[in-house]
Amino acid sequence: MVMAAFFAIAGLLGIVVFALMLRPLWKDARAVALGVGALALLSVGLLYRLVGTPQALDPAAVRGPQTLSEAITQLEAALRDNPNQPEGWALLAQAWQRENQPAKARDALGKAAALAPDNPDLLTEAAQARALADPERRFDAQAIALLQAALQVNPAHQRARWFLGVSQRQDGKNAEAAATWAPLLAQVDARTAGSLREQINLARSDAGLSPLPEPAAPTPLLTVDVSLDPALAAKLAPGASVFVIARQPGGSPIPVAAQRHPAVSLPFTASLSDADSPMPNLKLSQVGEVELLAKISLDGSANAGPNALESRPVRIRLPATGPVRLVIDAH
Repeated sequence: MVMAAFFAIAGLLGIVVFALMLRPLWKDARAVALGVGALALLSVGLLYRLVGTPQALDPAAVRGPQTLSEAITQLEAALRDNPNQPEGWALLAQAWQRENQPAKARDALGKAAALAPDNPDLLTEAAQARALADPERRFDAQAIALLQAALQVNPAHQRARWFLGVSQRQDGKNAEAAATWAPLLAQVDARTAGSLREQINLARSDAGLSPLPEPAAPTPLLTVDVSLDPALAAKLAPGASVFVIARQPGGSPIPVAAQRHPAVSLPFTASLSDADSPMPNLKLSQVGEVELLAKISLDGSANAGPNALESRPVRIRLPATGPVRLVIDAH
């Protein structure tokens, strides 16, 4: 309906334009004028059908997809017209993964990686997709090559390094897997480092090697004495927690160090170190000044509400020379 209306309007406009252009012939050669005009309009219509995009006038073609299947169909059509889009192939792979089609996801990510050989994320995703499409979840030679290429682009890429170690474990190269994983210990947070160390030691054991030496106890950088105003003791609910937080003044709300303690242990002394840093790329020892705060969460979650009980924030230059006193009161 829309296309018919378009061609009708276009035809009418064409007749008007050609009538004005052929007006000098109208008197003496009316048949010639009509023939020229008709031939020109027909030529324009045929040319549009050949090189234009008449399907763009169809509402069904321009409306958004209503289902994942429709989205896949439209994305595949767009990639047939313009296949040099790594992001498009990656998006198609995600859709195929949602449709539980791992082989098709593998092929789409393979095309994405081939178009973006300097993108370690796509290279790693393509390698992972090959493993997911394998019945035994093994990384084949092509997947391993993708992971090695990703690490050549970015040696600190955590997922590529982890998967490469997994592939080495699958091939019985346990000592190599342990060596591949070892650099990750300096990149991850303390909790992740603990479980990673276990995997490294398992690989070392299977290779006939001794376990890694135990890490040295972290050096305390801040000592905090936390207490509660006695008048607020009645407000504590069972299961309440106290969070001791060190964050950058005026910076991100994400702490550079944090500890959780049961509220029933108040008053207590906490020692903060790099082991308490939730972000592996920003540790307490890397900042020169912090803002200290103690906050009680009545439900035990870290996301304390606006009515949470907390201490007044205190700014401290690092390294601190003595304990910092924080009092949780009704200020």
